[in-house]
Amino acid sequence: MNDLGQDLELRLVRYFTVVAAHRHFGRAAAELHVAQPALSRQIQRLEKYLGTRLLDRTPRGTRLTPAGRTFLPRAHALLQAARQAELAVREQAETERIAIGYVEDLVITAAVRELRRRHPEAEVTTRHLSCRDVGALADRRVDALIARAPLPLAAAEVSTTPLYEEPRMLVVPRGHPLADRASVTAHELAGEEAAPCASKTADWTSYRILGAGVPPIESYEDKLELVASGRAIAVLPVGDRRSSLRPHLVTVPIEGAPPSQVVLVSRKGDPNPMIGNLRLAAVAVLTGTSRPAGP
Repeated sequence: MNDLGQDLELRLVRYFTVVAAHRHFGRAAAELHVAQPALSRQIQRLEKYLGTRLLDRTPRGTRLTPAGRTFLPRAHALLQAARQAELAVREQAETERIAIGYVEDLVITAAVRELRRRHPEAEVTTRHLSCRDVGALADRRVDALIARAPLPLAAAEVSTTPLYEEPRMLVVPRGHPLADRASVTAHELAGEEAAPCASKTADWTSYRILGAGVPPIESYEDKLELVASGRAIAVLPVGDRRSSLRPHLVTVPIEGAPPSQVVLVSRKGDPNPMIGNLRLAAVAVLTGTSRPAGP
């Protein structure tokens, strides 16, 4: 019969295991930092709860009764299970944070806002990256990355979730022969020499600066300056609206070009539960859109 109908207290179980380890109430009390009479009373409470004696006093200390020997391994198992449960919860609490990288022009406000709405207690941070800085995922500066494919990351090392696609547009300076066209075809641009920012697909790159003899350029603004000066033309996803801030540039739709695909990638096997939560939030608000909403 248990003590007053209460559940078994793990504190009493721990006291019993310490006394059993020392086979002496005095030494056990010293380890537990409790008075020996108080420890004796707690063991008596446990015995009353279980309805049997667990320990017998001897001239040299204590010894386990048959019931005590039966209960001891189960007592250790109870304490171990409780500890594992505590560690699991603490580990999850510690990992309820995520750093989200996003590349260049992409607006991820809607996905971040949805993630925070679903997990208000989580710590969610964002980090803007250049198109050449996607290595932030591999070196753990970010936990997940929203970017345009293709990415210079080993497919076997990352998990990839497609979010949405955007058609391509041509960016040229006003007065360029193609500036007044209703559209251009991918075939018309096929012969242009490309100076890419990101890694190549079979025919296209995520961003392309087209023009013979164009030197490698890191800064996006420098690329637009090159286009505005008439030294190059650019191919961008239609969702990239930064070129519209320059009054001397014109955009023209491109027909027949493969779309630019926006994806969410994370390290394969990463146990952080917030990555899966981000994936669900991003798919909910971004998948199927041609241009993500956001400020």
